[in-house]
Amino acid sequence: MSENQQYDSLEASELFCPRCKRSQAVRRHLLLVLPNGNRYEYRCTACGTSVGGKKDNDPTEFQTILRGT
Repeated sequence: MSENQQYDSLEASELFCPRCKRSQAVRRHLLLVLPNGNRYEYRCTACGTSVGGKKDNDPTEFQTILRGT
């Protein structure tokens, strides 16, 4: 496994929130289901501010939607 592949599977649990002015717990929210992967947004659990994002390279969800199952 290459170094880049190792970091692709990381999930953030805390990120700096500019509104709260400190590191806060975050939740991942699905924004888009794309043919080549999904796009996610991390939001602060305290105030709901968007504090980051992530894109995965797993097309499984897109293919499931196309099949209708």
